[in-house]
Amino acid sequence: MTDTILETKDLTKYYGGVHALEGANFTLKKGEHVAIMGDNGAGKSTFVRQITGVEQRTRGEIIFDGQPVSFAGPIDARKAGIETVFQTLALADALDVPDNLFLGREMTKLNWLGPFRFLDYKAMRQATMDGLEKTGVKIPNIRNSIQNMSGGQRQCVAIARTATFASKLTIMDEPTAALGVQETAQVENIIRTLKEQGEPLILVSHNMRQVFDLVDRIIVFRRGRIVANLNKEDTDGQDVVAYITGAKTGAEFEGAA
Repeated sequence: MTDTILETKDLTKYYGGVHALEGANFTLKKGEHVAIMGDNGAGKSTFVRQITGVEQRTRGEIIFDGQPVSFAGPIDARKAGIETVFQTLALADALDVPDNLFLGREMTKLNWLGPFRFLDYKAMRQATMDGLEKTGVKIPNIRNSIQNMSGGQRQCVAIARTATFASKLTIMDEPTAALGVQETAQVENIIRTLKEQGEPLILVSHNMRQVFDLVDRIIVFRRGRIVANLNKEDTDGQDVVAYITGAKTGAEFEGAA
């Protein structure tokens, strides 16, 4: 049985004549936390969108949990076990925490009534509490609507949504970009909890301190290509910046496509 949860081979995305992603070869092992870094427009978000089915790749192969996959959309990726926290969070402001966690996958009861079903609010509330406990997220009142919560609480709700379900892989795209110091620390503690539980994670981040605190390995994108694959213990911030800016070229990756 393979210990690799995700692998991409020659993953490529063109937007007309723009080569947003070119020949990305990437591997993530079970239980491993990996950061993706790079300047704006380097291909980081494009890479995530191909993995999660938000967009369809131009070419290449995605192997998830030992099987080649071709997700028609994010719902397919979610069903396969990939939970993603995007920068936009994708939360419904007027709904409470359980309704947001189960949005689009509500639990029902009395299913034997044929087309007539009822939402099982009690089961969804209990599952929500279990998910919050699993990640260490503290929400004083889960029946409170999202619009009445702070930015940090909203972010934590989005992250807790990944833990409420049987996730095989969590992807976080700049999860603390708009948060203060205290709220950032709370999100980082959640990431550490996922690590302790052996759950693999891809973290897209510009925060060098955060990356070196939280992950095992750092992948650097530049101009749509992977230019570095660095073990955290064998590198430092200056080295990573050199790859991001092009001062180091990542010659071993040239022609990888």
